Amino acid sequence: MAIEVKIPNVGESVTEVTLASWMAEDGAYVAMDEAICELETDKASQELFAEAAGVIKHVVEEGEDITVGTVIATIDTSAKAPEGSAPAAETVKEEVAPATQASEAPTSQSSYASGHPSPAAAKILSEKGVDPATVQGTGKDGRVTKADASKASAPAQAVSADVPATPQTVSGNREEHSTKMSRLRQTIAKRLVEVKNTTAMLTTFNEIDMGNVMDLRKKYKERFKEKHEIGLGFMSFFTKAVTLALQEFPNVNGKIQGNEILTYNYCDIGIAVSTEKGLVVPVIRNAEQMNLAQIEKSVMTYALKARENKISIDDMQGGTFSITNGGVFGSMMSTPIINGDQSAILGMHNIVQRPMAVNGEVKIRPVMYVALSYDHRIVDGKESVGFLYRVKELIEDPARLLLEV
Repeated sequence: MAIEVKIPNVGESVTEVTLASWMAEDGAYVAMDEAICELETDKASQELFAEAAGVIKHVVEEGEDITVGTVIATIDTSAKAPEGSAPAAETVKEEVAPATQASEAPTSQSSYASGHPSPAAAKILSEKGVDPATVQGTGKDGRVTKADASKASAPAQAVSADVPATPQTVSGNREEHSTKMSRLRQTIAKRLVEVKNTTAMLTTFNEIDMGNVMDLRKKYKERFKEKHEIGLGFMSFFTKAVTLALQEFPNVNGKIQGNEILTYNYCDIGIAVSTEKGLVVPVIRNAEQMNLAQIEKSVMTYALKARENKISIDDMQGGTFSITNGGVFGSMMSTPIINGDQSAILGMHNIVQRPMAVNGEVKIRPVMYVALSYDHRIVDGKESVGFLYRVKELIEDPARLLLEV
């Protein structure tokens, strides 16, 4: 009996996905609940698991855009597991492509060894201008896989005999590579342009003396970690400061909805997290009700999920204000772009020892530049400056932050 493997409903408003890669080879025996492929949506990636054990037959190739409900494979449940097969959990994930038609199938081991590529690999080699016969395959029976094709180098370009009298000497590798944008990157690009075109975005800046909060963190970080089993970072201080400032400047925690201004009495704070596939912004719900330890645990949870590519669409839904920290990459100053359906975003940057005037004296202090990008249609200059200055006050005097005064 053969059962159909269909694209499930992966989230609200998501109607199309990309089959990023097959994790189970065409014709292979798969166990129940074994990961068979990776799907990519506009917002996140996720694995699809086998609903039954049997031999899988691919219907859709890697890289294809398909709608929800489409059949992508069949599983022959009447097939028996091969003797001595390893459990699903020990199966080695190998990047393979859907089987070619019978007329194109190799007839012997030598045909694979001579460079017979999978369809996905053949496309990459064609774009690079590489002869498949020159590529050593690492796949089954010597097949050239997508990974082999990606590593292959294009042949050196022949030099034309008709050259100028004084030819220009060019050294180094001048290869060009064209890579299809992921659905996540396409969505990011589209939304960033929409924000730039539909908001009156401005940015205001300030500087924060981080000395006091750094001293507080240094003094209590070990006891904090022992008690809460989590490290104490700067993100929790800034998140707490933001939630207090948002209650004083409600328009910064709002958005335009038609001809009305919608504000919230809660603070759902989006924390920008960089991943290999692009920037994602998971949301900490009701952050105004959390203490520093609860905020740190939420940030760590999302960071680990992002690292493992397990951020879900629900994790990123909503959000009333966002924070991004370019300082972890060494950024001194930037103008962060507002996240969709919000009116402002706070940008944190690196901490550098700089000279400051303190009580009439020049002293070297650890300073962070901060930036607030805001939608001027809803947030006035006075509000934006006041909000950022309030965050500065709370960070520079962390006792006020903890006492909420």
